[in-house]
Amino acid sequence: MSSDSVVLGVVLIARHGDRQGFYQDPLTYTASATAITPLGNQQEYQLGQYIRALYLNESSPSYIQGVTADLFNQNQVEVRADAGGEGGVIFDSAVSLLQGLWPATTEYNTTLANGSTITGPLGGYQYVPIAAVDPNLDVSLEGWTDCNTFNNATNAFYSSPGFQQVAAQSASFLNELAQYVDGRAVTLENMWNIFDYLNVNSIHNATFYNALPPTFLAQARALANYHEYGVFTSPQMTGIGNIAGQAMLPSILTGLENIANSSNPLKFTYEAIAYKPFLSLFNMTGVAATYPELATIVEYAAALAYEVRQPINGGDLTVRMNFKNGTNADFVTYGLLGTTGDVPLSEFISTMSPAAINTTEEWCNVCANTVDRGCAAYYTTMPMTSATTHQKISPVGAGFLGAGLTLAVALATIGVLAYFGFATFGPKARKAKVGLARQASEGDSVGEVKA
Repeated sequence: MSSDSVVLGVVLIARHGDRQGFYQDPLTYTASATAITPLGNQQEYQLGQYIRALYLNESSPSYIQGVTADLFNQNQVEVRADAGGEGGVIFDSAVSLLQGLWPATTEYNTTLANGSTITGPLGGYQYVPIAAVDPNLDVSLEGWTDCNTFNNATNAFYSSPGFQQVAAQSASFLNELAQYVDGRAVTLENMWNIFDYLNVNSIHNATFYNALPPTFLAQARALANYHEYGVFTSPQMTGIGNIAGQAMLPSILTGLENIANSSNPLKFTYEAIAYKPFLSLFNMTGVAATYPELATIVEYAAALAYEVRQPINGGDLTVRMNFKNGTNADFVTYGLLGTTGDVPLSEFISTMSPAAINTTEEWCNVCANTVDRGCAAYYTTMPMTSATTHQKISPVGAGFLGAGLTLAVALATIGVLAYFGFATFGPKARKAKVGLARQASEGDSVGEVKA
């Protein structure tokens, strides 16, 4: 895209790097512990170098105006890392990315009263503060855990005719996988864990990699993409499947607003997360409908950048979305909200704001939780009533984010599954509806695409 504007600041969202084996409950997504690998650290470090070359290099057309490039300036930067389900993997990834973004420099020094100059350790290593976000104290980076309505909707999705049809069509393949997954349940409900096991071992175990049939990993990935997009999206912006994105929206929108405020020094916001919010955000902003390749699990060290831009010839500030899917990719610009280019910042904020979950109390209401993650504090004296339990966030009047969005993604996803032989078409296939949308318990008919 031609550059007719300059970058005032960036909200960066990045997935963690490569890690060891990992398991999460297929219904509640309660996670087990894991650890980052040296490969994961390298992936994140390289991502940091890439971001630095793009946004902190004065010769780059995407240089952030007024940013301090060499010495870290804490007034210009805000960093948050999910410290929940995947243990220290996400936090460690943030440390590595920041090493590449603000590398060691001898400029990080101080001159003492006696005239001697002291450079920071490790050649001037720069210590960038990272806010570790504990999910028990802050729901913003893990909106899905301990969310009862989310669990109910996941269960409904698994019970839907569409899901059951895909499960039946993939049963033969899953049976073939049984010998490669070390005793894990070979069901479509457990598809994410199956794929993750295959993926981790294909990266780190040469014997396993050579024994696994060449197409099996790609086939498992296609089914995992179907599975996870069905779980972590809803066709309505405020649908419970989008909970991962809804919980993140306040920090994203606040970051954009602070960057746009000329009296605020903030230039760069970085949020280190797992893969789930990407699915919800791509769905909510309409990009997964326009670009179905984004309705998938993002790769390790994938990065999403929302740029705040000032048109060179004046006019309203705009937002541009760039995304790179892993270390072997470059940023690609995607149109937001059904467009093909930048959108006015005011439009982006006004469209997305009604779906944001801004407080823990709101989250407790949406998730029908009176006990966990701080919810007990709101309901110790007054039990949650039926009205409170079913309280909804204000609806969004964005017509393109309705049935058309889900249908576009569904058609693309069915195409991928058909390629691998998991979906059939013709007179017999038409007898059963393949519902790829999440079947949330909001009065929708189970197994059909929700409007």
